[in-house]
Amino acid sequence: MDDLDDMDHRIVTALRACGTDPRVAGAARALSWAGEHGALWLAGGLAAAAADRPRRGAWLRGTALTAGAHLVSMGVKRVVRRPRPTHVTPLVRTAGRHSFPSSHATSAAAAAVVFGALGVRAAWPLAAAVCVSRLVVGVHYPSDVAAGAALGALTAGLGADWMRGGRP
Repeated sequence: MDDLDDMDHRIVTALRACGTDPRVAGAARALSWAGEHGALWLAGGLAAAAADRPRRGAWLRGTALTAGAHLVSMGVKRVVRRPRPTHVTPLVRTAGRHSFPSSHATSAAAAAVVFGALGVRAAWPLAAAVCVSRLVVGVHYPSDVAAGAALGALTAGLGADWMRGGRP
């Protein structure tokens, strides 16, 4: 485990250093802010549900899956209680003290799965950018982000039939 911890520290240090460029820092802050509590994804899903009447139910169920994945990550975070990185200066404030798993990554990956299934091509690249932003702003370790992304994709994948109109 020491090797993983060492690698986690080194990667977050290197990516946080990218945040010394004001343009990179600004973009990372904006993505982190937009992803707070899954807001970007929830707003996008609700807007799509309003605009796409024929698939409104799928959009709403996909948005609910994204919110559910976010809630699951918050529960896991309360159990694991891993502290956030302290060896770098963060560029943003966080809603809590615990970092594992990244709830931003969880909701981003869940949204990428469900919105991607509904044809949103930008879902995966935007989700990846949100995930990387958490490292650039210095509030997560790579393993936090990877675990969050896996949790989000798994949660959304388990609900995929329901999202498409099948039973849960």
